Amino acid sequence: MGELILVRHGETEWSLSGQHTSYTDLPLTAHGEAQARAVAPLLADRSVGLVLVSPLQRATRTAELAGLKNARIVPDLHEWDYGGYEGVTTPEIHRTRPDWNLWTDGVAPGPAEHPGESPAEVGARADRVLAEAGAALTASEEDVVLIAHSHFLRVLTARYLGLPAAGGALFVLDTGALSRLGREHDRPVITAWNTVGQHTGS
Repeated sequence: MGELILVRHGETEWSLSGQHTSYTDLPLTAHGEAQARAVAPLLADRSVGLVLVSPLQRATRTAELAGLKNARIVPDLHEWDYGGYEGVTTPEIHRTRPDWNLWTDGVAPGPAEHPGESPAEVGARADRVLAEAGAALTASEEDVVLIAHSHFLRVLTARYLGLPAAGGALFVLDTGALSRLGREHDRPVITAWNTVGQHTGS
């Protein structure tokens, strides 16, 4: 049985500034592209059978630069819908809600097309992705790679480990980082976390 490999997309202008970015479809910065290329060596000795990617360009471009071919777009892999907090930083939110915590409080309502998601709603999406990835892992000895976003992948990790969605607060995930989820004695475990490759350039 292979492992579930998680790749967070490379840097964008908003990930650099700390602005919450869900549906805003930003490109990678030059540094973000270098981070994405640096993922390729981390996958060089892996046998990858399935690649699933968020529909947003920062994820699809990361997959491309990391050399991951035949990636299939999965809408459930998009980032947490931040609703009214799209483009807003945590310090800005804390000016009016000093005790606000994304992992337990969710977000402020947004426009009709992006109303925002609760932790449980993000967890439900993660469970659907895990069901598909788990079926592929059971059917093959090859790895499954997911290319997506920080908060979503942190929720997915929590759900994989049997924790509530809010358990994602325990896992920091940097841009361009690779993590691996596997099993030990048939129990879900983290086998590597927040690994970044060596890169040059901006």
